[in-house]
Amino acid sequence: MAYVDWRIHGPEIANCNCDWGCPCQFNALPTHGNCRAMTAMRIDEGHFGELDLSGARWCGMFAWPKAIHQGQGEAFVVIDPRASEQQRQAILTILSGQETEPGATIFNVFAATLVKMHDPVFAPIEFEVDIERRRGHVRIKDIVDTSVEPIRNPVTGNEHRARVSLPQGFEYREAEYASGETQAKGAVKLGWSGTHAHLAMLDLSTRGAA
Repeated sequence: MAYVDWRIHGPEIANCNCDWGCPCQFNALPTHGNCRAMTAMRIDEGHFGELDLSGARWCGMFAWPKAIHQGQGEAFVVIDPRASEQQRQAILTILSGQETEPGATIFNVFAATLVKMHDPVFAPIEFEVDIERRRGHVRIKDIVDTSVEPIRNPVTGNEHRARVSLPQGFEYREAEYASGETQAKGAVKLGWSGTHAHLAMLDLSTRGAA
């Protein structure tokens, strides 16, 4: 089957309700028996067919009542309004797992576990990240506020660094692990602090992660 050729490359901030490290990253069950997460990306370089996607930003909020692979999840996506109507539709197509080889990306895999996709919202996304320093934030007024900082030693308070490599990962191949806090009051409500976060340079395409 022929798919539209697409690619998105740029930094990602992700924060979920699991303990640092996130068991899902190692094919284990989630810390609390359910999975709730947010992820956001700034597309520094990208295209969908001949359409340029560079400069676009998106953020997704997700909730599953049990482990992700057990399904019954819901998703809510926000796209920065600086994206044109064509760019918005292209990003929504990618995030819904379409025009992708089966199982090649996190979007395609997650799509099969979702039963509800809330209507997307187009609102300004504040996105700042320093992957090397393990710091970043994502803010969308009246919807979500996420902050990420280094994991700290509980005795000394010193920054602790953990970098994880997943050679066959369908989201990233390498990420810096950190600690995050998220409060979301949009269609998918989220709330936690001091939980798993990761920062990565995503390079995803029709055929998977690079």
